[in-house]
Amino acid sequence: MKTKTSTRIVLFVALIALLGLPTSILTARARQQEQQEGPTKPSPTPQPGAAPKAPTGQQQPANAGQPASQAPQVAIAVQSNVVNIDAVVTDSDGNLITGLKKQNFRVLDDNQPQQITNFAPSEAPITIVMLMEFSGRMGGYFGYRGKNWAYNFLGHMNQKDWVAFKTFDLRTNVLVDFTQDKGQIAQAINGLFWPDFHEAILFDAVLETLDQLRDVKGKKAILVIASGYDTFSKHTLDQTFKHLKETDTTIFCVGMGELLDALGIHEKSLTGPEFAQVNYLQAKNQLNTFAEMTGGYAWFPRFEGEMNEIFNSVAAFLRNQYTIGFTPSTGVDGKYHKLKVEAVDDDGNLFTTLDKKNHKKKVTVYARQGYTSPRPASGN
Repeated sequence: MKTKTSTRIVLFVALIALLGLPTSILTARARQQEQQEGPTKPSPTPQPGAAPKAPTGQQQPANAGQPASQAPQVAIAVQSNVVNIDAVVTDSDGNLITGLKKQNFRVLDDNQPQQITNFAPSEAPITIVMLMEFSGRMGGYFGYRGKNWAYNFLGHMNQKDWVAFKTFDLRTNVLVDFTQDKGQIAQAINGLFWPDFHEAILFDAVLETLDQLRDVKGKKAILVIASGYDTFSKHTLDQTFKHLKETDTTIFCVGMGELLDALGIHEKSLTGPEFAQVNYLQAKNQLNTFAEMTGGYAWFPRFEGEMNEIFNSVAAFLRNQYTIGFTPSTGVDGKYHKLKVEAVDDDGNLFTTLDKKNHKKKVTVYARQGYTSPRPASGN
């Protein structure tokens, strides 16, 4: 039985390789086949030589029953009516607020309060895809800057975190599938020399990565390191937004064009420099919207010295998310629902903290802005 299963997986991977599908899909589908035939012992994953110290008070993730060395799992799709939200709460100065309980959250589904059924604070290992623009635009500036920042981000990952690395220009490239060996990622980054193409397919790259993460269980995120420009995607911005409404993957963005904008440097515009400025503002807005819709955050650093703090924030956001689950009172209707998550005190009032001048300030909750309900089963 074991020999037949292995043979089928090998033939399946070989067939998809001929079709030119991304590496991460190969891994996911092969793993799904293994799950259907029966569990197998995961192969050991090499550990990096040195990793940052894990935060104190770390709690077990929701999937703590699986071995720490087991790769992010792929689930067989089953229609579910439970909506899970990953939320982060900060004060007015951007400091994370921890220690909140189930009763400190209120969820509104299309302005209707919902009963929270599942709740767990989480300082869990991270599952994240680094999606980096490596294009020849601006004389290769974005490719060079992306390499430096991607390498910097690795220093903020722990030994138990799972990281995959993808690049995009005119096409996407899966350089390293999910691994806990950060040395593999570093080697792939160092192996990048000069971009093959000038174009950047930001929309296609984001949508492809979301699709590859669709069946991965548990918390997952994408870190987009890009200029924010899209020059050659098959998908439009509206199509991208439509898919963002359906995902439970958090997107964080780091924009690479702010320093150039501060210096007044823009790509040539046929209609004048003022339109080049407008184009950059549009690119920046796109990255902001990707993050806002999915409960993430976008940064636009002007100085290299900001990067450590930014990547510390990305890691802290992911490790300190509250997982909130509820069953919609409207049932399954196939429609898009707007979500609002509020932090409240024990009396049900909006949660506040004192700023440096002892003034009461409302806290900020970062959570995805909505979800698309599954379509009702036929006959319902």
